Amino acid sequence: MRPRRNISGRLASAGLGALAAAALLAGASSARADDKPLGHYDATTKDFWLHPPDDWWRGDETEAQRGLVPNAGQPLPTPAAELEKIVAGIKVPAGFKISVYASNVPQAREMAWGSGGTLFVGTWDAGEVNAITTDANGKKTVKPVIKGLRMATGVAFYNNTLYVVDIDKVYAWENPEKNLDNLGPGKLVYDDFPPYTPHGWKYITVGQSGELYIPVGPPCNECLPPSGTSQVRRINPANGNAELWAIGVRNSVGGAIDPRTGNLWFSENARDWLGDDIPSDKLNIVAKTGEDFGYPYCHQGDILDPVYGKGHTCAEFNPPVIKLGAHVAPLGLKFYTGNQFPAEYSANIFIAEHGSWNRHQKSGYRVERVVANPDGSGAKQEVFASGWVEGNKILGRPADVIVARDGSLLVSDDQAGAIYQISYVGG
Repeated sequence: MRPRRNISGRLASAGLGALAAAALLAGASSARADDKPLGHYDATTKDFWLHPPDDWWRGDETEAQRGLVPNAGQPLPTPAAELEKIVAGIKVPAGFKISVYASNVPQAREMAWGSGGTLFVGTWDAGEVNAITTDANGKKTVKPVIKGLRMATGVAFYNNTLYVVDIDKVYAWENPEKNLDNLGPGKLVYDDFPPYTPHGWKYITVGQSGELYIPVGPPCNECLPPSGTSQVRRINPANGNAELWAIGVRNSVGGAIDPRTGNLWFSENARDWLGDDIPSDKLNIVAKTGEDFGYPYCHQGDILDPVYGKGHTCAEFNPPVIKLGAHVAPLGLKFYTGNQFPAEYSANIFIAEHGSWNRHQKSGYRVERVVANPDGSGAKQEVFASGWVEGNKILGRPADVIVARDGSLLVSDDQAGAIYQISYVGG
């Protein structure tokens, strides 16, 4: 769909004054009598960051994209019978099949495997972490094991310890699978994050030595970010020390360590309100500490911001490994390290695309496959699993992926409240 152009802007450019333009637009204005004024907020103040309005995302709404709003909040989990219908419409490559791994998993976000086979699943705004256990007969049980947090989106597991990040704090639970019925309050291991809620939900990537890579998004759509945001930190959970690992990062809610190099790769959601088809969301790689990925000055590696890009060039900043598409909202990602899929899938990257809202025609709502060399060169992408959107009707929203012990790929869906399993069956 082509975006609507600003009619008054066209008339002004033709040399008509404001009063003449107003007269000519009288009919059009009456047709839009119920439209709200274009959203505008000063997103550069501490009061905005600490006390954002409910519609903070409308900070720089444009006429071309007037009225676009984020998708509705978290619904109740989709009944099992409806999930089967959704699964029947999901397209995967020949030789693969998709099935429902677990249902009734509210707001399923980031996933982490416990050492004993428990699947821990973060949530959006429910403030809970759920645990999925499987008995000897294959029956799965889903139950909340952590409650009372703000936004327990990010979870990770390393060395028999469960980590959960909650806006401005990281907690740890040792040997949680032995105490699922009573985990207790957890141990505070880090609390030096800003308290801002917008883009404050976080994701945890565990490094090869147990370090925690955690992104910190700016509390706005587009602004000069406050200190301590728009970055990725590397945290030592043993002593709470943190390093600045990358800067110029907007909203990242997904990352993975390359098993070939130990480098961090992360997904990044680009800014809104520049149009349906720009800027593209990104996949990035951090090859050395302190690299700058451009926010808020440069978007998708080659588009300067119309306000903050003045005086800059995109050559100053790290380019993306690959452009994933405008507004597809890439979240969780993993390198394939299993042995069930064909050999050509080894070390491929699978990315859960949560799906667009700041776009007239929906995009994303799928799992993408990216093949790239260890240094990020030669990157190419293709759709691996799709069908969670029909036209503009949302059936599900992939939020994370994780490799199961049998080599299959699990996909969390916070819209349907479910975990799917993609397996290779040959043929």
